This record gives sequence, structure tokens and C-alpha cells, in this order.
Amino acid sequence: GKNVKIGKNCTIGHNTIIESNVKIGSNCKIGCNVTIKNTIIDDNVNILDGAVIGKKGFGFFPSKNTNIRYPHVGMVLIGKNVEIGCNNTIDRGSLSNTIIGDNTFLDNQVHIAHNVKIGKNCSIAGQVGFAGSSLIGNNVMIGGQAGISGHIKIGNYVKIGGGSGVVKSIPDNTNVMGYPAKDIRNFIKDSKNG
Repeated sequence: GKNVKIGKNCTIGHNTIIESNVKIGSNCKIGCNVTIKNTIIDDNVNILDGAVIGKKGFGFFPSKNTNIRYPHVGMVLIGKNVEIGCNNTIDRGSLSNTIIGDNTFLDNQVHIAHNVKIGKNCSIAGQVGFAGSSLIGNNVMIGGQAGISGHIKIGNYVKIGGGSGVVKSIPDNTNVMGYPAKDIRNFIKDSKNG
């Protein structure tokens, strides 16, 4: 597409489409059946098969007779040494950018909505969903099938157990689990008493 730059030593799989406004760094591996648009990718990024990155997110103004989409003019910014699993969807930002920090690994089937910002060195297991404008710190670990509500902040060094529903902000160095997610010690105590 238009305004596309691809760095040195990159490999791109079959049926992959690099649409407009994309910059790919050096030594990147992009799998098959990937679609990328409105995205800046740093060096040494590995994108597995079926990922869709940089399409507009789910945002609209509801009214009585129709829904009017609001604009998405932001980008997706992907840091160095990131891995994006199979069939991930990463929406472009609406009025700001969606960001994936350096050395973050995303398992398969992760959804990242518009304006989400994920820090460095995070590990996100399969089927995790991030609602729009959530802020994730550095060195965060999230178990499979967890859901992160929009417009909340997850601190640094947080661990979120699989299947958890995070509906409010979580401070640094906290381990949570359950729905709604709560401190892991309280979750275990409540489970024993339940």
C-alpha cells in the first residue's frame, strides 16, 4: 500500500497484506494471512499467522435511529522484540495511539482495543481482552481468558490470574484473581470458605 517502508532482513508470509501507512523495522518476521495498516513496528518483531493490526476500533455515538462511528486517526506503535500471536486483533487508536511496549509477548487470540497502552516485558496469555483506553504497566503477567475493562490502570509487576475480570484499577506489585478481580489471598480465602 501507500506510504509503506519495510526494513532489512524481514520475512513476510503468503497472503499477507501490508496496507497504507506502515513502517516495519529490521529483522521482523510476519506470518501468513496477516493484515497490517496504520502501524509502526520496531526491530525484531515476530507477528504470527492471522493477526489483524491497525484497523479501526469499535467506537460510535448511539442515537435513536442509527449509530454514528467516531473517527480513528491514531496509529498502532509496536516496540522492539515483541511477539504477537496468531489471530490477534490490535485496533488503531481513536484520538491517541495504541501502544505495545518492548519485549512484550502476546499469546494467540488476544484482542487489544483502541488507545490501549501496554508496557514493556509483559506476558499476556491466550484469549485475553483489553477494552479501550486501558493502561497496562511494565512486567505485567495476565493469565488466559482474563478481561480488562476500559479506562482503568494496571500497575507495574501486577499478576492477573486466568479467567479474571478486572473492573477497577490495580496498584503496583499486586496479584489478583476472580470476578471481580481481588487480591489473590482474599480470593483463596473466599474459595475455601465458599
